[in-house]
Formats: sequence, C-alpha cells, structure tokens
Amino acid sequence: MSELVRHYIGGQWVESGETFESRNPATEELIAPIAKATVEQVDAAVQAAKAAYRGWRLTPAPRRGEVLYAVAQLLTERKEALSRLMTQEMGKVLSEARGDVQEAIDMAYYMGGEGRRMLGYTAPVEMPDKFGMALRDSVGVVGLVTPWNFPVAVPSWKMLPALVAGNAVVWKPSEETPAVAAAFVKVFEDAGLPPGVLNLVLGAGDVGGALVAHPDVRVISFTGSTDTGLKVYQKAASLGKKVCLEMGGKNAIIVMDDANLELASKAITWSAYGTTGQRCTATSRLIVHKDIKAQLVEALGDRARTLKVGYGLEDGVEVGPLVNAKALEKVERYVGIGRDEGAQILIGGGRPNTARGYFYSPTLFGGVTPTMRIAREEIFGPVLSMIEVDSLEQAIEVNNGVPFGLSSSIFTENVNAAFRAIRDLTTGIVYINHGTTGAEIQFPFGGTRGTGNGMREAGSTALDSFTEWKSVYVDYSGRLQRAQIDNREG
Repeated sequence: MSELVRHYIGGQWVESGETFESRNPATEELIAPIAKATVEQVDAAVQAAKAAYRGWRLTPAPRRGEVLYAVAQLLTERKEALSRLMTQEMGKVLSEARGDVQEAIDMAYYMGGEGRRMLGYTAPVEMPDKFGMALRDSVGVVGLVTPWNFPVAVPSWKMLPALVAGNAVVWKPSEETPAVAAAFVKVFEDAGLPPGVLNLVLGAGDVGGALVAHPDVRVISFTGSTDTGLKVYQKAASLGKKVCLEMGGKNAIIVMDDANLELASKAITWSAYGTTGQRCTATSRLIVHKDIKAQLVEALGDRARTLKVGYGLEDGVEVGPLVNAKALEKVERYVGIGRDEGAQILIGGGRPNTARGYFYSPTLFGGVTPTMRIAREEIFGPVLSMIEVDSLEQAIEVNNGVPFGLSSSIFTENVNAAFRAIRDLTTGIVYINHGTTGAEIQFPFGGTRGTGNGMREAGSTALDSFTEWKSVYVDYSGRLQRAQIDNREG
C-alpha cells in the first residue's frame, strides 16, 4: 500500500499537513505515508468523543455488546489481510500475526458478552424498608496509548472493555504501526459503531502527550516502556485522571534438575526468540539448576542455531526483524555491555548475513550473574541471559530480585516445588511447565513492581479501569432514617 493513512475523527477520515513514513523493517521499503496529528486534531478527537459519549452511554449495554460481536465477525473475515499487513509493518512472522488478530477476536466476543454480564451487586442495609445496590457506571472519554509489538491484541484489551462499558475512546497507537491501526479502526466503523465513539490520532510522543494532558480525558490506559509510562503516570495523576499502566518486564524461566528438558528447551526457545524477543512477556533470563545446565545448553543450542531468521511472510521463517534501526542498535549495545561485564556468548551474538532489514541472530549468554545489567534491564530483543543456581530457594530469590514483575515460569516434575513457586514468585503471571509467553483473555493480565500500577487488563477485571462504582439507596419507609445515628431512646 502507498495511499496516505489518515486519522479517524468524529466518523470521518481526515488528514493533516505534516506526514511521516511507515517502513517495512524486513525490507526497509515504504509501506505508506502517514498523517501526523496536530494538537488541534487531538482536541477535535476528544471533542468528538465527548459529544458521542452522551448517546453511547445511554445505549443499553447488551446493544453495545452486539456491536462488539459484529467487530469479532469482521475481524474473523479480515484476519488474513490484517495479519499480513501487521507482518509487513512491524515484522513478526505471519503465524504470530494471525495469533495477534485472533486475540482481538476472542476479546471482542468476550467483552461483547460483558454487555449482559456487567454485574454489580446488592447487599443488606441496616435500616428497615430500605434497599441498597452498587452499579458500574461509565467514566467518559478514555485515552489509549499503545505499543507496536501487539498492534491489534493490546489495543483490543483496552478499547473493547472501554466501549462495552459505555465510554468513548481516543486512541494514539505507536508511530511504528499506524497502517495496522487504521485498518483495525475501519473494522469498528464497518461494524456500525456510531461516529465519534472511537477516534484515531496518529503520530509520535507529542500526540500522546497532548492526549494525556487533555482536560476532558478522564482515563488514560498506557502500554509501553517504563520510562515513558512513569512520565504518563505523573502527568495524568497530577490532573486527577485514572491511569492504567502496563510497562516493562524482565521475565525468567526457572529450570530445576528434575525438569523435562526437551519440553523446557522448546518452551525457552519460543519464549525467548518468538516475536524476536519483542514481547513484554518474553523470557530474557534463564535460571537453571547447575546439575542440568550443560544438558540444557546443548539442547538450546541445537534449537536456537537452526531457527530461520528472515522476512515473516516467507515460508519457514521463525524469527523476524527488530522493529527499526533504533531497536537493533539497542540490542547491539546490550550485547556489548554483556561482553564487557564478563558474560560469554554461547549462541549468536551478531547480525545474520542479510542485505537489508533490522535482523539480529538469537543470542544466549552464559556466565551471567544476577547483578549484571543484562540480567536486570529490559533489552527487548532476542537475547537470553543464563544464570546458574543450586536450589529452588535461590532460583526464586533471583527471579524476584529485579525491578519488574510481569511473568515467570518454572519447569519441574515436583508438585511441591511447583506449589512453592506459585506461592513465592512475586509476578503477576506464573506458569508451570510452560514458557512465559501467551495470555488467555479471560484471565487478568498485568504485573507487579515496575511493570505496572496494580491495574489489570483482560478478563472481567478489565472493566475496573474503565468504570466507576455508583452506590444507590432506595428508602421506601416514608420517613427520615439516619444510618450510623443512634436513634434509640435511653
């Protein structure tokens, strides 16, 4: 495609004077010119959402859910085209892109059902002839800022619960995936979502900053780097906004001496090098019991060295490019840091022999200690650091000793060890005998410590970010009753 990608504001596809480019990270070829939003267009999008909110919030929730069912159906029909565009624009291999879109399909069906399940509750009250209940209510205009690595799935975790709850949305996607974002929004338009309920503004950090600072945006939901997320948090909180953050990760797989090594090596390879390591849930630390380290390294080497690196639309490719030149430079810089810290490169450690594109070979470091930077800082690339331990207790301590707390995993055949890990691993997600990747939309997704601010996405808990509780009392006694006031006569 080469047609200008436009903003979607108030039900109209609009452009702006300034543009930027979206390029294929595998071929470096131009995908399309992209309209860059102005501050005035961000304001126009918010005003359109504010106006549309009045009618959308009064639309019965089951009817709002039916629009999401229509979105799910259209996504199913357009899955292949949207997946191919995703591979072209951000680089993940086609099979993974299909999974990205499928997650949005699943979320649309799930959240469509919440239109009939958005449950409050009743509770006994302390006065006679009085009734009490608690209801979820919409908030207003919601601002979404999302990353490029899951350009359909992650936005779906946010906008679908926001919409079914009765809010209106202004979305600023990553500047790396604007074409995918526009194609995703077109699905909502064609599904019959009323104009102004969902708005799209394209651009870089200044566009997101204008959205975060806008006085009429009541909720901000952000997924991205920790540095940017904390700036978003500070600004939004200073304006009294509700904020949902999903930020960095430094996830680990623990492999104990009784583990199934064939299963573990398969899971580690996929978790560390799938999506070229560009997942918030990617495994970047391998915590391995010393007694089986040599066997595991051999098994990993056999798998990692045979991974086919290349353009994700080509048959047999398993690892695509990094998203851009800056990401490639960051990975190369961290590999250099690892060498300088005394770690040894056991696998990979450089660019493959490709003429174009931002490719980097799957890399494994040995001799890593928990205090090294490569064991503590998020690299966001196909780089895995192996740390040797001699007990379950030490493995759990190493796992928990980083600033992030998104996902962790343990491979063991010992049920007691598995349950101790479940109890003691301080991450928002824990896997037993599986890699750190993958999330099912019916469960809460999010992390602890520097990964987030305690909010969760997906599952029914996603509604917590986009609703407020309203307590309602109905007194049918016909007289003044004052709760907590002692009316007993002495």
